[in-house]
Amino acid sequence: MKLIIRFFALIALLAPSGSLAADDVFRHSRTVVLGNVMAVAEDKMRTAVSWLGDRGNTDVAPALILALRYNRPLSAEISHTLSQITGHTGAKTWFDWMLWLEENSQIVPHPSYQQIKLETLTQVDSNFARFLPLSRDARIRPEEVVWGGVAVDGIPALTNPVQSDADAADYLIPGELVFGIEINGDARAYPLRIMDWHEMLNDVIGGVPVSLAYCTLCGSGILFDTGVDGFDEPLVFGSSGLLYRSNKLMFDRNTDSLWNQFTGQPVSGPLAARDMELKMLPVTITSWRQWRAAHPDTRVLSLDTGHVRDYSLGGPYGHYFGSPDLMFPALADGKDRPLKDYVFGIRAVGGAKAWPLEDFRTQPVINDTVGTTNVVLIGNVITRTVRAFERGDLAFERAAPKGALTADGETWEITEAALVNSSGEKLARVAGHVAFWFAWSAFVGSE
Repeated sequence: MKLIIRFFALIALLAPSGSLAADDVFRHSRTVVLGNVMAVAEDKMRTAVSWLGDRGNTDVAPALILALRYNRPLSAEISHTLSQITGHTGAKTWFDWMLWLEENSQIVPHPSYQQIKLETLTQVDSNFARFLPLSRDARIRPEEVVWGGVAVDGIPALTNPVQSDADAADYLIPGELVFGIEINGDARAYPLRIMDWHEMLNDVIGGVPVSLAYCTLCGSGILFDTGVDGFDEPLVFGSSGLLYRSNKLMFDRNTDSLWNQFTGQPVSGPLAARDMELKMLPVTITSWRQWRAAHPDTRVLSLDTGHVRDYSLGGPYGHYFGSPDLMFPALADGKDRPLKDYVFGIRAVGGAKAWPLEDFRTQPVINDTVGTTNVVLIGNVITRTVRAFERGDLAFERAAPKGALTADGETWEITEAALVNSSGEKLARVAGHVAFWFAWSAFVGSE
């Protein structure tokens, strides 16, 4: 992802206030970050770097780290100066220094930082001014918000997209993966190969307004109910083009508030001060073959999305999904398992827990407890499929991956909404989702 600087966008930048314009820290920091695009002489940029180093205050570290990404000709000098003012010598690149910054929350940026960041990112897209600077009540550190390589809505959301009958979806192959959703008997399939390009879906399923927030970098597709108290209309979401710890920051078109995709909480803007969290709903990743067999009347996302994209298998993230490395910095626990191992996580009353998908290879049924809720998980590592249900005091088992699910000698049918026995008793579905381990450990915990 390369930064394409658009010089004419400088005209649209917000002018710094008089107090900032007269501030030496602001002036030198701005020269270091933006000097390359403003065609400042290299000797003047080096002088600015030296001045900030001699000043010896860590409050300019966030601006210097920003400069590492956007003023690469000075990378060696900037990294040396960062080591000089912080005492940290183990980092060289922007990626390394961002991890250091995430780990050192005590670093408070100079008041000019948000203005410099605004000027930097509005060169890419003036629409970033809708979200930056972050609001004063923001729940995330502004210095950890990074550009994801695209403009606002550069990854276009699909809102009430065209869908077809299963028979008409002849572009799908049986083994490919889809997000499967059923609400109130209304079954839908959203192929991952299309969602890789759009990452955000706004739809109404079974009469319920929902958003499927898919962060490809986190490997997580989370389904949210977007009917929120206090709003006459459902919230409609898009992709801001900004990231926080390698997680997408989505935004609602109702208020232009930024939201953490992984937690379903507003983190900056008009809604940041509200104690609110989107309700999570069940979603299943499975093969098209299995979803269609279980839901012959399913509707399927059409290739007619209104956008020109290469929707062939592999898509835009084939290399990323096949690599053990992260594309953007995120401080996470990689000791217990590789950062990009797939896990299935549940957040329930009193706690949260994640299970490696690989566990389901030898144990297709797992009886466990999350917080105060006893759950049973039925999984298939090959198709990345896990469904979780409440189990009460029952202990479930399955003789074979496709065999009957039983508890105390009684057979239970697996549906999208519940486990159901022959007498009609139901055990409700528990919402959960698949994700890369680094994202779960960073935003929820390491359990």
